[in-house]
Amino acid sequence: MDEEDLLPQRQPKKPKDLTLLGIAELEEYIAGLEGEIARARAEIAAKQKQRSGADALFKR
Repeated sequence: MDEEDLLPQRQPKKPKDLTLLGIAELEEYIAGLEGEIARARAEIAAKQKQRSGADALFKR
């Protein structure tokens, strides 16, 4: 068994170094993050809708 086998498969991402970015680049970065947030919220809404449908089906 290797040491690599003992390491967690998912390691948290290191925060991006923002000090190297200019104002325009930071604004683009924020816009990208807001897009990801919107995408995640849409996925949550879809999963909640699917779950409520399943709950309604099995609570008969």
